Amino acid sequence: MTRSPLTRDEVLAAAASLVKQHGPGALTMRGLAAELGTAVTSIYWHVGNREQLLDALVERTVTEMGAIRPTGRTPVERIVSVARRMRHELRARPHLIALVHERGLTERMFLPAQQALVHEVHAAGLRGARAADAVRAVQFQTVGFVLVERNRERSPAQSPAEGELWAHPHAPASASAPDDPALARALARPPDPERLFLLSVRALTESLLAPPR
Repeated sequence: MTRSPLTRDEVLAAAASLVKQHGPGALTMRGLAAELGTAVTSIYWHVGNREQLLDALVERTVTEMGAIRPTGRTPVERIVSVARRMRHELRARPHLIALVHERGLTERMFLPAQQALVHEVHAAGLRGARAADAVRAVQFQTVGFVLVERNRERSPAQSPAEGELWAHPHAPASASAPDDPALARALARPPDPERLFLLSVRALTESLLAPPR
């Protein structure tokens, strides 16, 4: 069967997949050509040299991050949906996000999400500096949460781990909550990052949109 002509989008998609899985260091023109079953010259023809390919991947990432759209009926639901999507996209492509950051395009990448948040805080009645603070608070909460998640995932194994400390409240050097055993049991279980993120960003958003005292 004759293969259909290779397209630039196919090259970029394959390159993005390699970077997502193994990081930019694993992206070579020969390796990409082998992945696509084509000649190296074909890769060069579609995207130029490696640096031009990385630039194209950065632009592609910026464009994809700009496709975030709010969902939900209320401003709170729609703001939470934007934050949730931002977290998902940041976690799905850490190496590509790092490339965007290295090229000084982070603010441009986040601009569409910021604009979506601006629209929602305006719909909730916020204006001026208070609206700007709300937008940035949600953005910082989202990005900061992702950084904490990554730090926990990359950290060396802890001994004793948090779960071990709370699972045996009477052991030496352990944490204890004698008046709240349910809390100790809950802290002994592994955290659910998705649940915690939604809990925190919803509480933050509700507080930000509440009428000032």
